[in-house]
Amino acid sequence: MTRWAVVALMLVLVMGGELPAQTTSNDLRETVQGTVDIEKDTQEKREAWAEEQTELEARYRTAKANVAYLGERIAGERKTIAALEESVAELERRMMEAKVLRSSLEDTLDATMARFDGFVEGDLPFLTDERARRMEVLRRDLARPEVAGAEKLRRLLEALQVETEYGKSVEVNQQEIELAGEPIFVDVLRVGRVSLFWRTPDGEKAGTFDRGTWEWVELPDRHNRPITEGIEMASRLRPVQLTALPLGRIVP
Repeated sequence: MTRWAVVALMLVLVMGGELPAQTTSNDLRETVQGTVDIEKDTQEKREAWAEEQTELEARYRTAKANVAYLGERIAGERKTIAALEESVAELERRMMEAKVLRSSLEDTLDATMARFDGFVEGDLPFLTDERARRMEVLRRDLARPEVAGAEKLRRLLEALQVETEYGKSVEVNQQEIELAGEPIFVDVLRVGRVSLFWRTPDGEKAGTFDRGTWEWVELPDRHNRPITEGIEMASRLRPVQLTALPLGRIVP
């Protein structure tokens, strides 16, 4: 007799006491078998449920761990998003500042260029063509929208530096001037931005540029020698020494 049959028989004895006389062996067998089947089915269901419960518990633990992990990820992503939003806000603020600075720089460049133009036009008439070309190129560069503001500022400062150097140098060049309405080719001595002197190639005549009348004028003969000496020193044809040049407007 199987274990399930014994169990079923014990159940029958417990529930019913002694077996009725009319109960046949077949009936008993059927009863026992039915009880066994029920118990077996119940046990299988218990085992299946136990396995399912174990699986569900494992899945629950996994899901719980995933929830915790995802929670940490979400918190991290929120921090990242907050940092990005802060960076975007800072970038937008800087862009606005850059826009304001760019506009301010453009205004400053325009104002400085206007003053620079006026200064060069009102300066002594030396290296006229060269300086005019430089100013024209500078004006064109400052008007180009594709040139960055920093580059425009650099070019303007370079031009200002060149003009500044003129005030600290002495040089001689040959050019045509207009004297008393007549063109004449002469050697021109520039002493910084203080004065311009001229002398004919034969050395017979000499003069200066009169700031008062804004004209080239001839000076008395007594000034020929100092002007010639200045031209020779600037051309490195004689040692540098003191010489009495007629600086400023000469009153006859």
